[in-house]
Amino acid sequence: MSGGFRLDLAGLEPGPAQVWGGVRLVPLLRAEPVEGLRLHAELYRDGYGVVATGPRTAYTSYIPHGFVADWGADAGRTGQAAAYGTQLRGGPGGRDEGPVACVPLTAHRRMARREAKHRLRFLPLHLALEGYLSLHFGGPSIAWEHWSREALRRGLSPRAEEAYRGAEVGGLDDALRVFEVHPRQCGTVVYVADATAAVFAVPHPEDYRALHHTLLLDLYGELVHQYGLFGAPVPEFRPALGDPDSLPELRAAVAREERGWREFHDGTMAAGLLDAPYRAQRVYRAGPFTLQRFLPAFRPHQENHIGEAITTRNGRIAYLKTFRLSEAQVRRGHLLTRLAANDWQFGATAGELKVTEAELARRLTSAGFGHLLRQDIADGFRAAARRRPG
Repeated sequence: MSGGFRLDLAGLEPGPAQVWGGVRLVPLLRAEPVEGLRLHAELYRDGYGVVATGPRTAYTSYIPHGFVADWGADAGRTGQAAAYGTQLRGGPGGRDEGPVACVPLTAHRRMARREAKHRLRFLPLHLALEGYLSLHFGGPSIAWEHWSREALRRGLSPRAEEAYRGAEVGGLDDALRVFEVHPRQCGTVVYVADATAAVFAVPHPEDYRALHHTLLLDLYGELVHQYGLFGAPVPEFRPALGDPDSLPELRAAVAREERGWREFHDGTMAAGLLDAPYRAQRVYRAGPFTLQRFLPAFRPHQENHIGEAITTRNGRIAYLKTFRLSEAQVRRGHLLTRLAANDWQFGATAGELKVTEAELARRLTSAGFGHLLRQDIADGFRAAARRRPG
């Protein structure tokens, strides 16, 4: 099932931001946890993994951990449930008996796989990235004369994209370490140089506390990495409470500032993420919850995020993780979607983009898709470009 939608963070209220250098972390708070769903991390000793995604198709990446969604009968309904994998520590008298064991898992047979009656394992963020990499992966659907024999036979295979581990984003490690987790916090919006880098949200505050550090294991795009390297420190937003004469006036001033911050955050800081249209693809139905991944409309020169979410029956977000694409990744997605929309007809696509066929060929080559064109046709376009005056 697929369809268009817009991200709605209803039930996740932005709290006061905390700043460290060029990194701004905005906590997302829930008035009440999402009932019936818990998440926990599953650690993999070997950070690199291969996932079988289909017949003769595999996804290879740095995969340090997976998430396990548990929607069992007592998964948070009573408020006393523990996430799957929870272990007790400490011997008699509080004596520490050493680190707890992790849950080993070395095989990745699918991006999302049911492991028990009410338990689903999935690979966070890689689910979304694989959705982007498999975009029109089969290549030309019609054997027009422009496309090479290899493109018709193998499509885009192999296809690769680069990303950076969170620990490589300048300042993020220190920002997460000194960050003070709010008691009702169930998520965080990460800004680097005040650009929206990622959103992470879970159903329960205890899950967030356990998974807070995994933001360092997540992948971030080239733009976010560059902003972390070169971005200047960002200013703190300090509330302007005026000079209240009484406690009620002080409370009213605080409430006014909190309301103003929420409106500014959702309406301005996160507008590029929340106002954009997305196309969703359902991955798995887990009881009353749905795991889906989504792609943007690939609008050049604008914010474009891919991601994955678990939603409740009424569309409320219980889990969310996003990845901001670089401008080069947006261009690749844009070219592929326009070609597919025109049944891979070269002239029609060039006409829709209002460019010549030679310019479209140049854009494809610049985006890394030059191998899709027949060599003699690509050479002809290049020769024509050299002969063109100016």
